[in-house]
Amino acid sequence: MVFKSKFCDLGFAKVDIDRKRRKGFAEVIYCPGKTKTHLKGITRQLIKNKQDLLLTRLPKATFLYLKKSIPKLKYNSLARLGYFLQKQKLTGKPEVTVISAGTADIPVAEEAAVTLEVMGNKVIRLYDVGVAGVHRLMQNIEVLKKAGVIVVVAGMEGALASLVSGLVRAPVVAVPTSCGYGANFSGLSALLTMLNSCSPGIAVVNIDNGFGAGYFASLINK
Repeated sequence: MVFKSKFCDLGFAKVDIDRKRRKGFAEVIYCPGKTKTHLKGITRQLIKNKQDLLLTRLPKATFLYLKKSIPKLKYNSLARLGYFLQKQKLTGKPEVTVISAGTADIPVAEEAAVTLEVMGNKVIRLYDVGVAGVHRLMQNIEVLKKAGVIVVVAGMEGALASLVSGLVRAPVVAVPTSCGYGANFSGLSALLTMLNSCSPGIAVVNIDNGFGAGYFASLINK
């Protein structure tokens, strides 16, 4: 069997314009390592083929450069995401709740939340509700119980994902962050805690990968 898929060969990139049909969302552009010229060429090709745009880890200076040729391009500086939608469609499915353990974890949580919104999901944010003050989380227990999917973003020891998963029936997507002191090992301790959770129903993405968590949670929610 020959696998046929549409892509545009720009020389420096082969832009996958068939991904929305296969996966439900267009190819997402990871910006680090690409020049401004590369990004401009890729975004132009996606727009030409009526694709939505989502650019991750996008520096503000590069966003301002791209906005000159894409006036409708939007930017979330906290999440470092640029995006442009051909047509916004919100799903009728339950909301996805995005939780951050601490304020320092919010940039990664926002990356997940904005990714979810761009992909058409309704999002509820609960930030700075970590285990050091668990009463902050418990005050929102009814919100958690109504969620279709929950994304938990936590650094330090990463215990929040296990706690949340033990309270709800929804699947939990856990995101370890690099926030923490020396023995946190730039997120490794949080990653291992989440991987070793005794609470079933948790899937773990890579350290600081808010985008991956948002994308995966969106697939579950739909």
